[in-house]
Amino acid sequence: MKLCSFYQDGRLHLGLVRGDEIVDVTATAHMLGQTIPEDSVALIAGGEQAKEQLRQLAEQGGVTIPLEDVVFAPPVLNPRKIICVGLNYRKHAEESNMPIPVSPVYFTKFSNSLSGHRQTVLIPPVAEQCDYEVELVAVISQRVHRVAVDDALQAVYGYAVGNDLSARDLQMRNSQWLYGKAIDGFAPLGPYLVTADEVNDPQSLRLRCFVNGELRQDSSTVDMIFSVAEIISDLSQIMTLEPGDLIYTGTPEGVILGMSEQRWLDAGDEIVCEIEGLGQLCTRVAR
Repeated sequence: MKLCSFYQDGRLHLGLVRGDEIVDVTATAHMLGQTIPEDSVALIAGGEQAKEQLRQLAEQGGVTIPLEDVVFAPPVLNPRKIICVGLNYRKHAEESNMPIPVSPVYFTKFSNSLSGHRQTVLIPPVAEQCDYEVELVAVISQRVHRVAVDDALQAVYGYAVGNDLSARDLQMRNSQWLYGKAIDGFAPLGPYLVTADEVNDPQSLRLRCFVNGELRQDSSTVDMIFSVAEIISDLSQIMTLEPGDLIYTGTPEGVILGMSEQRWLDAGDEIVCEIEGLGQLCTRVAR
């Protein structure tokens, strides 16, 4: 299933992507006198029962909207946690002139950083060196505490395309990256959430990033230093992961930071992040 969140008449709706249109399950449920979860975090917490309800509503036809007319929200809004992994691809660590990590490097973003597909993100005046990072994002399905690596993927509800936008000049001011990472809109996510049953192996997905149509990143999740399962297991040793939590799992080589001639993102640029089977996430930047 491809689940999305979008705005209709100023309100947040849940939808299922079917081909080139979206079934508005919120409007369909209202039309049929049914109650469904209000947002994607509640939907995820509802488990298989809530997922099956959405599937049945979509099968009834209901209210549909062409994809090109949809105003997307991030597929997961207001998660309790957004955890990001830095330097999780060997070549990216090398281009950043950083040592290969011996354990995952974590930092956080917050819900203010989330933005949806086709949304314009504002670069703050204090930032001069804005960069892109295509990333596979794992969405947690259930409460998870001290899970083994072999069992960790059972806690994944689905996957989405993410872009860990970064203001490098602010990020590198000191050893803590938050000031250059947790900026409003700097965690684009979407266009939708693909449930885990439709992703055969999260460690064999091609991911690419384009800036104004030019290919900048082209790699595979097979090159991760720490797998999705290892990251989830590691985090769960010290914290309880909860339904809807987001984990941005790192970016491959090809970011502006690693280039000899650096032209940072600026107003008018369009970044398209793409992951095999998960769709394309488009972000425009402005000042």
